[in-house]
Amino acid sequence: MTPPDEKTTLKRYLQEGRDAVLFKLEGLSEYDVRRPLTPTGTNLLGLVKHLALVEFGYFGATFDRPPADPPPSYDYENEPNVDMWAQPDESREDIVGLYKRAWAHADATIDALDLDATGHVAWWTPGNTVTLHQILVHEIAETHRHAGHADIVRETIDGAAGAQSPGDDMPDLAPDQWSAYREKVEQGARTFKN
Repeated sequence: MTPPDEKTTLKRYLQEGRDAVLFKLEGLSEYDVRRPLTPTGTNLLGLVKHLALVEFGYFGATFDRPPADPPPSYDYENEPNVDMWAQPDESREDIVGLYKRAWAHADATIDALDLDATGHVAWWTPGNTVTLHQILVHEIAETHRHAGHADIVRETIDGAAGAQSPGDDMPDLAPDQWSAYREKVEQGARTFKN
């Protein structure tokens, strides 16, 4: 059996993160996908919007490959976190569609260029010359980081946890077993002796 080439492997890990982020929206109300659940306003649909715009930037402008169907432009000057939340006129379908358009554009860039192709990230200084390989690794890390945020936010909403299906990467415990486990962890934190 021939192992997959490096680009195929990197694309697979990127797609796994993308899929995990979108999975976190499934079965939730419009309110729940939008509501902020941390002091800094982290919310599920905002994470999707952010990741879409980031992919458009890193796989578009960085390699001088503008998308045929560009994303909306936002006024970051007056709203620095505009990419981190869904505005009232932006539907879930709009944002998920934007993310999937970003995937298609990114995947086309990845397919068209060699891993050692160079580009420029204007906002990275010093050292704003990058390779496609470097950007792919950066985006995998970014996507999986935000997938972790989405996992915690989703668990806060309704207790659902897991990467692709409820509990797929978690022990199969009943709610009372999870409560007992959490209590054990809490007691361990309280009784720790340095």
